[in-house]
Amino acid sequence: MTYGGGGADVDVDGRGLLAAAGVLFPDELGRILLVRVSYQAKYPIEIPGGGWEPPDGSPRRTAIREIEEELGITPRLGPLACLDWSLDRLRPPIAAFLYWAEPLTGDQLAALRLEEEELGAYAFLTPDQVSSALPPRLSRRVTACLSAPRAAGPLELENGRPVGHSARHLPADPPPPPYTGAAGLPWPGDRDRPAPPPPPMDRATYIASRPRILAKARTLFTDPDGRVLLVRLMPWERDPAPHWTLPGGSIESDRELPRAAAARELGEELGWDRTPGRLLGLDWTAITDDEGRDSAVLTYVFDGGTADPAELAAIRLPEDELVEWGLFDPDEAREVLAEPSWRRLLACLAARDGEGGPVELVAGRPAGP
Repeated sequence: MTYGGGGADVDVDGRGLLAAAGVLFPDELGRILLVRVSYQAKYPIEIPGGGWEPPDGSPRRTAIREIEEELGITPRLGPLACLDWSLDRLRPPIAAFLYWAEPLTGDQLAALRLEEEELGAYAFLTPDQVSSALPPRLSRRVTACLSAPRAAGPLELENGRPVGHSARHLPADPPPPPYTGAAGLPWPGDRDRPAPPPPPMDRATYIASRPRILAKARTLFTDPDGRVLLVRLMPWERDPAPHWTLPGGSIESDRELPRAAAARELGEELGWDRTPGRLLGLDWTAITDDEGRDSAVLTYVFDGGTADPAELAAIRLPEDELVEWGLFDPDEAREVLAEPSWRRLLACLAARDGEGGPVELVAGRPAGP
């Protein structure tokens, strides 16, 4: 698929997804650290952070690496603040992770060194200043994190707007603040700032150069006895071993959002018309793709609740995709699931007992601080 924008076409793989990670550094006054990007004229103000690279291993590691490169310090990351799935017709979709960090110490502030080729200045701004200084899409994302109770995190966002449990803590679509950019803000060196240099590469070239990941949406159902519903995939010619998994599948990244993908997959795989419940887990798994490149899969796991006997009896499997379904207690599930999938299942079952956001996982293991 091709999208046009900015005078150039952007080729988009229907399942290719960009990933990025940023960091929120609060200070003792409740202000947030923002940076001014030297070569951006239209939207020069950003949150520190950047794009995922395959050697990173996880978005959390991406955040740490980007801060080390941009600010010259190693952050002490806290919990995941949000994951925002952002669609745009002029670029591939982005899974944007945003992390809280502990406030910078005096020694860290003294050691802070901006990446000269990219950043011109930094400043701590109030939440109101942050909302107006950031580009509109990023402003929605960051403002959501600053407005919701910390205990509600990680927030689930789609195009910067709260969905799932996050909608209980935030207005659905608040009016955007007026965009001001850097105007009127205390940026060191602004008075003597030269004209912005050209960006390192044009937009289309930059997007084409970025590595992509895949994403899946799965749903966790249990029966009245607490057994988990699993489905067995049709064997592949290159891998005939049986593969069991939670119902769900690939997100068509360029045209649908995760919740819509989960609902679509339930209709296609089980014949059910169900709305996904609370997001229980976000699992990042490193893979090697079909072309031998290092990549990753981001798996959303939603709560489907309890499936009653009548619903189970009504399951209709697609003959070209699934062989059978079954109900398994957790110990039985361990016998048929891959180890990372079993760890993910246990983490999501445990998350059902809470009321906050999803658990952050890497290959099924907790990834938080």
